[in-house]
Amino acid sequence: MAISTEDIKKLREATQAGILDCRKALESANGDYNKAVDFLREKGLAMAAKRADRVASEGVVELYSHGNGRVGVMVEVNSETDFVGRAPEFRSFAHEIALQIAASNPLYIKEEDVPAEVLEHERAIAAAKAREEGKNENVIPRIVDGSITKFLNEVVLLRQPWIRDESMTIQDLLNNLVVQMHENITIRRFNRWALGESQAE
Repeated sequence: MAISTEDIKKLREATQAGILDCRKALESANGDYNKAVDFLREKGLAMAAKRADRVASEGVVELYSHGNGRVGVMVEVNSETDFVGRAPEFRSFAHEIALQIAASNPLYIKEEDVPAEVLEHERAIAAAKAREEGKNENVIPRIVDGSITKFLNEVVLLRQPWIRDESMTIQDLLNNLVVQMHENITIRRFNRWALGESQAE
């Protein structure tokens, strides 16, 4: 089927992918916009994986204050080069990550950052709750798995739905930027403070 310039333009604006990549995605999806977006996301995952071993030590420390100073966030986002670190798209991404942290209060950046004992504790709570509710022992492992998935989606930044578009995760947002900038980009560390809260031990 014929792919129109308008279709390519719309997809490019939504994904920031190159014109040729957008045309290829639409062609492989037979003109289906949503499938083309998925195609580009999958490609983004592949490109992000290829770039993941490159050293990223440039970038920015983004500061964000919310609610008239009631919540403060500091996040470090790294790129491979200073050139990308100064790009408006990169700065905008760092700001979005600070907003996400302020709004969603993640505890970890990546799933691998979650300590094993924390996961074991959550598993034990989920299993005890299921037994308390009288669930059959055969289904408890599935219930526990579901609880762990929900827990990780809440506390791991990269797994959280993006506050501006819940059809995307923060990992999707990061992958799109990696594809757009052609560099490894990482969220290195963050701190979030809320007025009056006590710091964790």
